Amino acid sequence: MALMQWDPFAEMVSLREAVNRLFEESFVPSVPGRFAGLAPLDVYEEGDAYILEAALPGLAPEAIEVSILGNQVTLRGTYPEPPAERRYLRRERPSGRFERVVTLPTDLDAEHVEARCEHGLLRLVIPKAAAARARRIPISTGPAMRQDLPPAVEPHV
Repeated sequence: MALMQWDPFAEMVSLREAVNRLFEESFVPSVPGRFAGLAPLDVYEEGDAYILEAALPGLAPEAIEVSILGNQVTLRGTYPEPPAERRYLRRERPSGRFERVVTLPTDLDAEHVEARCEHGLLRLVIPKAAAARARRIPISTGPAMRQDLPPAVEPHV
């Protein structure tokens, strides 16, 4: 059995994430049964893209608006209002408008986003902007390519 070194800082949440979560979770519906304006979502990185998955049960794709500006993704939509004549004993399903804004660490390529909505799950594959992607730099051998650089110093043995 191999021992792993424990890093106490690995489990800490950044201050920005903690403040964002505090604000997102602190909005309380003003009317019992009303939607608090949040759509639960997961965001993760996969290669040169970010994946955003939002649970939007009961919404048709036409009722969802997605926009991207710089490094921010905005989701907007409206859940239909139930008939006024209903007398609820319990009401937990959302209704009304919602909006989520997610700020990602790098700029995004809005031209090549893939969006799919299936069974109430919206899935966005958002490529990072070309400038934000890691590039492999080839290394050549031979004489220096730039003449303005000083010659390499030979190590003394």
